Amino acid sequence: MLPQEIIRRKRDGGRVSDEEIAFLVRGMTDGSVGEGQIAAFAMAVFFRGMELSERVALTRAMRDSGTVLAWDLPGPALDKHSSGGVGDDLSLMLAPMVAACGGYVPMISGRGLGHTGGTLDKLDAVPGYLTRPDNDLFRRVVREVGCAIIGQTDDLAPADKRFYAIRDVTGTVESLDLITASILSKKLAAGLDGLVLDVKWGSGAFMATLAEARALAESLVAVANGAGLPTRALVTDMNEPLAPAAGNAVEVAHAIDFLTRRRRDPRVEAITVALGAEMLTIGGLAGSLDEARGKLGAALDDGRAAEVFGRMVAALGGPKDLLERPSAHLAAAPVVRPIQAPTAGIVTAIDTRAVGLAVVELGGGRARASDAIDPTVGFVDLAGIGARVDERTPLGVVHAADTAAAARAAERLVAAYRIGTEAPAAHPLVADRIVE
Repeated sequence: MLPQEIIRRKRDGGRVSDEEIAFLVRGMTDGSVGEGQIAAFAMAVFFRGMELSERVALTRAMRDSGTVLAWDLPGPALDKHSSGGVGDDLSLMLAPMVAACGGYVPMISGRGLGHTGGTLDKLDAVPGYLTRPDNDLFRRVVREVGCAIIGQTDDLAPADKRFYAIRDVTGTVESLDLITASILSKKLAAGLDGLVLDVKWGSGAFMATLAEARALAESLVAVANGAGLPTRALVTDMNEPLAPAAGNAVEVAHAIDFLTRRRRDPRVEAITVALGAEMLTIGGLAGSLDEARGKLGAALDDGRAAEVFGRMVAALGGPKDLLERPSAHLAAAPVVRPIQAPTAGIVTAIDTRAVGLAVVELGGGRARASDAIDPTVGFVDLAGIGARVDERTPLGVVHAADTAAAARAAERLVAAYRIGTEAPAAHPLVADRIVE
């Protein structure tokens, strides 16, 4: 086969066969297909799109480019994937909640991308926690604790790593077909029995409109099910930060507060339980969504979910008493100060992407892949849409490395908020549910 002929056919709107897709993906992995040819194929797909069968073939081929895990567990191997947002620390609570209900969660997560935070960056704020353990430790923790949240290993879907790096510099990241294959190839390689997707829409999501998010959710569910992985998706609201904290250590602290019942934000709890209920039912651990919600609530209330989280952290090298003494282990920023709104009133809208970028500018994210992250910085006590702000209730509290950074972050946060006199109509937390 000749790569240029496959590229030409896709460029002209034709269908590429399963064998031709497998040939291209092998070439991505072993280097026999050049970067220019990979970029040309990505651009052809960007403009011409792929049929469902092509998306399934591409996802499977990228899965098979490296190791495909297989699990022998007493219960179902389940996972959740989020399309990314601000203040989205749900994985830290959801994995132990599902594990406390009988599931096994081998969660392979990523780092921050653009304005969105990454689960691995949050866990890096926990001293000693191994985000890239060897496979033996990963398997042992999943089996003995019930969940392990780690990063992608080098041998898991390696074709995706090369393909994504080329897409990132050629303006082809936003292809629905290629996003679908990129996300699912790694999840298929994880050897799961069931997957639930949290596809965000709104001012802090990669998919700004509900229609775009629904289209991505439908593509992901269709391809995953077509590739043999039972999958559902919820389309959820990201028109404001999900949690009242955005950063790394501050989001870990928020997750600990949630699990230990010190503080539970209603939005966070509603979406976490909704996703967890889908995971339990798709794994056969509950007969209905109502039953699943009851089991998850009980695991939170009786402390089992918090116990699983603590055991996972300790098993992966973190402190054994993180739940009991989070402030003793999570580093704190030297400058902490409230950010006042320019006028009293009600929050009517938030440019959530701008809030995420303000965290990046503070040092809590990366402008370049080589940038180091300051785990201490971010925002806490962020006001949500519909909240009243005045001289006693600020927009939020900034955690910064110095006073100059705090002042810049305050300006960014104030600019991201719109203050009015009447509360707007609320967006539904879960806008859609895609099951096939």
